[in-house]
Amino acid sequence: MNRAIRFYEKFFEQPVSIRDDVFSIFIVHGFRYCLFNNQAVNDPVTWGDNCLPSIEVDDIHEAYNKVKELGCPIVFELTRIGDNMVFEFTDSEGNDIEVYAKASWG
Repeated sequence: MNRAIRFYEKFFEQPVSIRDDVFSIFIVHGFRYCLFNNQAVNDPVTWGDNCLPSIEVDDIHEAYNKVKELGCPIVFELTRIGDNMVFEFTDSEGNDIEVYAKASWG
């Protein structure tokens, strides 16, 4: 949990808002991004990879450069898909995260 908190504090550029042994929550513009510590409640990890967390940003290039600086593997390179620019990276805990923004060119 401490490693994940440090990572997301750098990613969101703000300290964790709420923290206890089970949950750490970042409140970003009214949106709550929660880290769940399953080990704290002896809950085995049984979920799969059928749901991809996705974060919308204003500046896709800034976000892309930030995750590169944080040493994150890029698992889907920055690509235009329809009206969006999208990339995916693996966070400090091995979770794949999608980042997208409205495309700024025609």
